[in-house]
Amino acid sequence: MAWRDQLRKRIVATTTGLFAHAPYPLDGTLQYEGDPGLFGPGSVTWRVIGDVVTFIGGIRALLIQAAHREVAAGVADHSRYQDDPLGRLSRTSAYVTATAFGARPEVDRAVATVRRAHRPVRGESHRGLPYDADDPAQAAWVHNVLTDSFLEAYQVFGRERLDGADVDRFVAEQTTVGRLLDADPLPDTAAALRAWIVGNPAVGASPGMRDEVAFVRSPPLPLKVKIPYRVLYLAAAATVPQSIRRVLGLHRVPGAITAGRWLTGFLRWALGYSPSWYLALRRVGAPLPPGHRFRTEPFPSAGHGSTR
Repeated sequence: MAWRDQLRKRIVATTTGLFAHAPYPLDGTLQYEGDPGLFGPGSVTWRVIGDVVTFIGGIRALLIQAAHREVAAGVADHSRYQDDPLGRLSRTSAYVTATAFGARPEVDRAVATVRRAHRPVRGESHRGLPYDADDPAQAAWVHNVLTDSFLEAYQVFGRERLDGADVDRFVAEQTTVGRLLDADPLPDTAAALRAWIVGNPAVGASPGMRDEVAFVRSPPLPLKVKIPYRVLYLAAAATVPQSIRRVLGLHRVPGAITAGRWLTGFLRWALGYSPSWYLALRRVGAPLPPGHRFRTEPFPSAGHGSTR
């Protein structure tokens, strides 16, 4: 029906506009014909990162990352997230897109960009301990929390749950990305990953944490995005482990999971699956998975379109 098509177009335009503040990393991906990148069509990574649940996973990751006192200090001292929130969102999304779906040269460019950005991020936290974005343990916190958050979002809000073997496969696949950033340690099972995050001795309240959580709770988004963002935020907060929720000062709002499932289902209907997944499948000549509707036109281009 025409109204459904118009509704989908409006939602696509609004959503892609949020991610249009950095160049799209897969603009030239079809020139690398046959290159599977780090993962390939049989991977769990393509299934997880290709779903709209990454919206919730990304919010959850930002919340938990802020619970590390030295990482929070580095963000507070060096990031421009309060002045350029959509730029940060777009750059992070572009990095995830490139490492998940890019051909190997595109992966290498994305990793090199992150490493350049990390080089000057050094200093001292409020408790007098050094922080360094290139420190293996601090890089591991950022990477491992992102892996755990995408996985948890998929398990709670995805169309279907991964079985135990695929859960661990996803975590093991993501260690490939972490090694490119020299992150260490990199647990390779879901249980070990969660235990490392929850038991990390660097977790605790800090001035940087409070500012970052307040910002993630209510970022300066366009008015038409604020209500759906609030639903995604509450859903993300509800999935944070209880011990870390207490540190962050978060509360699990009744009905947040149900509302998050409804909204992700609606977004999946409106947006389909990631156009970056579709491009990666085309690049390697793989068939489209049955039962998946991909948004394929217009193709994203530099500075335009979704980087998811």
